[in-house]
Amino acid sequence: MLTAAIIFAATYAVVAMGRAPGIRLDRTGAAVVGAALMVAFHVVTPERAYAMVDLGTLVLLFGTMVIVGHLRLAGFFRWVAAAVARRAASPRQLLAGLVAVSGALSAVFVNDTICLALTPLVLEVTSALGVRATPYLLALATASNIGSSATLTGNPQNMLIGVASGMHYRAFFAALAPVALLGLVIDFLVVAFVYRRELARPFAARVEPRARLHPFLTLKSLAAAVAMIAWFFAGANVSMVAFTAGAALLLTRRVKPEKVFLEINWNLLTLFAGLFVVVGAAREAGVTGALFDLLHAREAQGVASLTAAVAVLSNLVSNVPAVMLFAHLVPELPDPHRAWLTLAMASTLAGNLTVLGSIANLIVVEGARKVCPIGFREYLKVGIPVTLLTLVAGVVLMR
Repeated sequence: MLTAAIIFAATYAVVAMGRAPGIRLDRTGAAVVGAALMVAFHVVTPERAYAMVDLGTLVLLFGTMVIVGHLRLAGFFRWVAAAVARRAASPRQLLAGLVAVSGALSAVFVNDTICLALTPLVLEVTSALGVRATPYLLALATASNIGSSATLTGNPQNMLIGVASGMHYRAFFAALAPVALLGLVIDFLVVAFVYRRELARPFAARVEPRARLHPFLTLKSLAAAVAMIAWFFAGANVSMVAFTAGAALLLTRRVKPEKVFLEINWNLLTLFAGLFVVVGAAREAGVTGALFDLLHAREAQGVASLTAAVAVLSNLVSNVPAVMLFAHLVPELPDPHRAWLTLAMASTLAGNLTVLGSIANLIVVEGARKVCPIGFREYLKVGIPVTLLTLVAGVVLMR
């Protein structure tokens, strides 16, 4: 147990910091090293380590990434955002359109991808309009997180919850879509209030952003996405549906598979695989049980108390590792169904608190760093009120 505790603590420390001091070891590398050490020091056998990797979650992530990769290559996300920018007559309209589009797209596709696709366009449009990009970048990051909470495929932690809980896609959507909708309204109001003076000024110039769209590839990719979502709502196995839809798109004469595979976030898949082993080994050694006892996590059975516990842990070690820890505790709670929904809601919305709260935030901040740097304190102006208000709204709606 001591060996497992040391490996577990060291792995999660690097995951929380983002990088190990003194060496070039990032979150993904720490998960891989931690998994290897769990086997090397005989905490678990190699066979048991293989069994701990949840292939269902990895297959779901991979299949969704293939579909999103095709849409990115087709220019679909940029085309949608450009259409919103062309129709915005004022800064507030542009802000509202960006919140709506990033939230809606993140509910259907993975939020990290939406941020990756839209950040360059936000910088381009705001520069042409003569306005500061900061309010719109913060709106993109926070709205993509909030919108992704509506579905089982909106973000990686929801995918993990969907596979672990076996929850019906339709039931999840019915419970959390209202939370996401109210959260997006709150997000717009907060950003509009914090930057009310800047948003009150008219555009310095008009802009007509253009986006090159490949019609055939777009239609084919959207058809696969619509069919996938329809099967999700019908109650089919989400992992195999996503995998099949992604595989179907690879049957083409137009796009080389290599281009699609370059769009896949292999780091995220590897991070998941490594953490599955680290958390699984720590659980079997009794480490996670002792941790939950220390934090009194088993006593957090109500929606409010569980939300608070998940929110705190999500901001300490990031939301995906936090969900992996809680995933083993939820089945022991009196109402597992509501606990799964609360875990999904709280871990996602809590990601808006700081820049480090979610990968989506880091993508936006790093993507804009050279053109429009966003400091930690600047982010908190929006992150703190958005997180607190959306979590309170989520708790009220969930109860």
